[in-house]
Amino acid sequence: MAQEQSTKVVSGKVRFCYVNAFEARAMNEGEEPKYSVCILISKSDKATLDKINAAIEAAKIVGKAKLAGKNGKVPTNVKTTLRDGDIDRPDDEAFAGMMFVNANSSRRPQVVDSSLNPIIDPEEFYSGCYGRASVNFYAYDFNGNKGIACGLNNLQKLEDGERFDGGSTAEEDFGDDLA
Repeated sequence: MAQEQSTKVVSGKVRFCYVNAFEARAMNEGEEPKYSVCILISKSDKATLDKINAAIEAAKIVGKAKLAGKNGKVPTNVKTTLRDGDIDRPDDEAFAGMMFVNANSSRRPQVVDSSLNPIIDPEEFYSGCYGRASVNFYAYDFNGNKGIACGLNNLQKLEDGERFDGGSTAEEDFGDDLA
């Protein structure tokens, strides 16, 4: 019996943006607030991209009932959440050379540091930092739109990176000695 493919992926080192890991936000008025993050994966990270593609294929099998057409087959061109930053975000240099997925959840993800200690301060886990993500891919059929979405499980920060929000720290602003 063949081993069942998992729809869960724990990434290699990725970069995070549009981080809403500490407070749920609704994308549009009237929608359910969710925790979310955009995960940037370098196109050179073949291991993570291979795991994501395998999980997407597994989600197509698991979610066949939601995705299949009248002929009982899942279309080959099912919309997925894995996108190419060079094509979909050509004007954003953070997305250059990257693939990306948007992951969200109604449940707050655990956010930990490299030693698995909880990160409680939202300033410590921000858009631009690097880490790993645990996500799960699943099929959806919502108002006639069908595809594969990405659920957010947990996040791990591995290292700091340049903030995407353009802000600076107090140390950067005031760290020079005044004469």
